Amino acid sequence: MFFGLRIKNILFILFGSAIFGFGLVHFNMQNHLAEGGFTGITLIIYQVFGLNPSYSNLILNVPLFFIGWKYLGKTSFLYTIVGTVGLSIWLWVFEKYQLKIALGHDLMLAALFAGVFVGIGLGIIFRFGGTTGGVDIIATLAHKFWGRSMGRTMFMFDAVVITLSIIIYLDYRQAMYTLVAVFIGARVVDFMQEGAYSARGAMIISDKNTEIADKIMKEMDRGVTVLRGHGSFSKTDRDVLYCVVGKNELMRLKNAITSVDPHAFVSVSEVHDVLGEGFTLDENKNPIQR
Repeated sequence: MFFGLRIKNILFILFGSAIFGFGLVHFNMQNHLAEGGFTGITLIIYQVFGLNPSYSNLILNVPLFFIGWKYLGKTSFLYTIVGTVGLSIWLWVFEKYQLKIALGHDLMLAALFAGVFVGIGLGIIFRFGGTTGGVDIIATLAHKFWGRSMGRTMFMFDAVVITLSIIIYLDYRQAMYTLVAVFIGARVVDFMQEGAYSARGAMIISDKNTEIADKIMKEMDRGVTVLRGHGSFSKTDRDVLYCVVGKNELMRLKNAITSVDPHAFVSVSEVHDVLGEGFTLDENKNPIQR
């Protein structure tokens, strides 16, 4: 580590920037598709003035760097610098040494590839603590000073940028496929952020909590947490069991519960990311290699 930064995080942020930049140049720009955020503004500038997005990306973000330094926190700010500068460098490289990817003028394919590449790139950047500057900084400041939702601020900014793109240089087909690309990119970012591994969390209410907990721990080797609950209707205090299992273990969990108490109340919810023993750590607290 140096300056509080991890080498691993820096490398992955640069890797994510490379994927993002590759998708932006080879699918968005080559097929005249727009994008949201500051990236979308750089594409508007490119279409109107011909200025390489690698330059306009830095020009637009430099003023925000001075503002963000004070409010983002040192580590987040430095990772943002890495992500933003890394993206500009990769955009310059891919613009200079472009590959001609023949998609047969199929804008649907272009939109799918654009969304996947941009989504994976941004997902990696976000997962390792970085951003690409721009609207991320604006959303953070809006939340800090005016209490605005970051998600809402980013959505409104994206909507304005895409609307301007439609007015300035997109035809109706390009506009529609741009929306497809943005939607897919957002879903891929969510997938990358939430993790590919999905688990299930179960809340269990029964008169036989002790037997159920023992059976789960013995037969499934899963931990069970006892929570204190209060019945609104019955006005009585009772224990509630909480257990997290892999989605492929859910049926085993249900069978274990019903074999002890067929009348137990069980609520199952989706858990997008799980950290800790049994999932990312083994019984000796060492990382599990997946």
